[in-house]
Amino acid sequence: MTPTGKPADHSARLERTLLSLDGLSVGDAFGERFFLPPSAAASMVEQRATPRGPWNYTDDTEMALAIVQVLEEHGRIDQDALARLFGTRYRNNPHRGYGGTAHDILQAIHQGEPWRRISSQVFDGSGSMGNGGAMRVAPLGAWFADDLGRVVAEARASAEVTHFHPEGQAGAIAIAVAAAWAYRWRETRPPARQLFEAVLEHTPPGATRRGLEKARALPLETPPTLAARELGSGQRVISEDTVPYSVWCAARHLDDYEEALWSTVSGYGDRDTTCAIVGGIVALSAGRESIPPAWLAAREPLERWA
Repeated sequence: MTPTGKPADHSARLERTLLSLDGLSVGDAFGERFFLPPSAAASMVEQRATPRGPWNYTDDTEMALAIVQVLEEHGRIDQDALARLFGTRYRNNPHRGYGGTAHDILQAIHQGEPWRRISSQVFDGSGSMGNGGAMRVAPLGAWFADDLGRVVAEARASAEVTHFHPEGQAGAIAIAVAAAWAYRWRETRPPARQLFEAVLEHTPPGATRRGLEKARALPLETPPTLAARELGSGQRVISEDTVPYSVWCAARHLDDYEEALWSTVSGYGDRDTTCAIVGGIVALSAGRESIPPAWLAAREPLERWA
């Protein structure tokens, strides 16, 4: 530890975390631009027609910003601090595309109600199994990339604040592990399919894990439109029909950020979220230079501190 109380490698952790945040936020804003009539979206994808700027980001990025701030300040997921930041950022801009349940949870947290009680009471006490824990977590995988056991624990903690259901937490764990593995991939470049092995080793049993097993069996040469039909691409906005497709898309293009996003968005579904997830992972494996400068310029500036 340094005299400031921060780990000696704080700067290196933050650098790769901010790289993942850029990948996530550009992907989020890019995918959001494809919520168009089906024929118009399909034409843009077919022609690789980059959307006009500016690209506004959504709640995916807004909540990822809170995670990054907590990591920078605490070096870990302090759940109370994260809940407060989620509530503050929601209060500052509640129009980022939050889902109905997220509105209820975040408004209650901002009003001072205990996050644990609120998170555990939604959906008749089962908690949310939505994809919100997964959409925001890739930068956390980058921060703890040197310790997959820590990745799992911290990802679960980050999700629990809003997603008390085990499936909501499983999705966050899977994506955080995928991001950590992607960062390590740059050194030795093992076969892309090994990404599935790492993710499956750490993802708890359940529907999300079963979807990942199905994704592992799907050839990477499969057209993304077909993969989306087989795996789901977030149409139900839950972990099990979002995370498997996202990991599969990331595995297809670990060294090509731009192609990874075009591939991902062609599955439509919850396209800002799938592109946010894939962008946060692939930026770590392909590197900052892989994010098109024009895309970074099109994404609205990040408000890093609440």
